[in-house]
Amino acid sequence: MSEATNLAQRAGDRDPRVGLRAVAALRRLLEQLEAVQVRSARDQGWSWQEIAAELGVSKQAVHKKYGRR
Repeated sequence: MSEATNLAQRAGDRDPRVGLRAVAALRRLLEQLEAVQVRSARDQGWSWQEIAAELGVSKQAVHKKYGRR
């Protein structure tokens, strides 16, 4: 079972402590995955507008978050 699958299952736990910890871990994992994909897109010549469109955010938001990395 993958880490993400395990975390997703724990996020639905009846114990809020377990569920909330899993949600927080999933949020960190998603942030890491997003950063990897944004970096990959930029390395392949994608514009900030193209990346923003795929993420469903504004160009300014994605550039502010990743523009100086």
